Amino acid sequence: MNLRWDDIPLFLALYRERNLTAAARRLGLDASTASRRLTSLEAETRTRLFDRTRLGLAPTEAAEQMLAAAEEMERASHKLAGAAQLHEVGVEGVVRVSVIPGIADAYLAPRLHRLLARHPRLRVELDVRVQVTDLTRREADLAIRSIRPQSGELVMKKLATARWLAMASVERARELRTLQRWDDAPWITWGDDLAHIPTARWVAKYASASPPVLQTSSVVSLVGAVKSGLGVALLDEYTPRVHEGLAPVRYARALAASAAEWPVDDLWLVGHAALRDTPRVAAVWDFLVEVVEEVVAGATPPPRPSSPAAAPSSPGSRSSRGASRGRGPRPP
Repeated sequence: MNLRWDDIPLFLALYRERNLTAAARRLGLDASTASRRLTSLEAETRTRLFDRTRLGLAPTEAAEQMLAAAEEMERASHKLAGAAQLHEVGVEGVVRVSVIPGIADAYLAPRLHRLLARHPRLRVELDVRVQVTDLTRREADLAIRSIRPQSGELVMKKLATARWLAMASVERARELRTLQRWDDAPWITWGDDLAHIPTARWVAKYASASPPVLQTSSVVSLVGAVKSGLGVALLDEYTPRVHEGLAPVRYARALAASAAEWPVDDLWLVGHAALRDTPRVAAVWDFLVEVVEEVVAGATPPPRPSSPAAAPSSPGSRSSRGASRGRGPRPP
């Protein structure tokens, strides 16, 4: 057989995506080209590799037997590319960074101009999505994620630990005073496609007596709605550093046990071991560390539950008057 090197990425993309169009998009091809190349690959191997079904592509036994060898070739090609890139002498070229949407929008994108001012020949591609990219398959050069990877081919650094807190606009937090029940507040939460994430599960567990006033899959939309005063949402404790006008919501001590279940996330910077010391990747790595350290250094401590004595007794109380002057709800 005369298999071509580019047959291997095609085969692996088809196997992993189980969909011709999605595999083609992953490789930067159109579906018709991918289909022709699959037909050619099956002719060259003299076997059918995928059954075409209504639900997509189903790998045959022959494809299953080829998988391990194809993945070994993929790993070898990545090591070859990594070895070649170790000889880079300047900070130039493209670095693909996979970043959680909230971090990309609020913290990273507004500061990228500083990185590119230092290294004008550097180019950055931001892959902003919830789904985890596979660095071992070179889907990205670096990633910021909340799950610690286990692969031995990766290097990683813990950047921060962040707790999620119930937050609202300063005005809405003042109006809500001290919550006696979580359902006393209008809640903003994630859409059905993100219902599995810990913050969405917490809202569904403790604040589901009434439907949320807004569900969205967009971090920008969620934060914008909270800032407008629409309702309360769980946001990470660093959010007020980049979005003014937000404040933690007071809650009664009876709610302390459920508040203790607010998620706590570790933030990890992850890279492929073979590329970590190349100049372009090292420059972006150092910059990402710098950005997170800058945000963490200016963070404010999370609030504690209010005692009955600390709760404002009326809209005209001292706590309420202080909030109306712009300080917002104060931790006791």
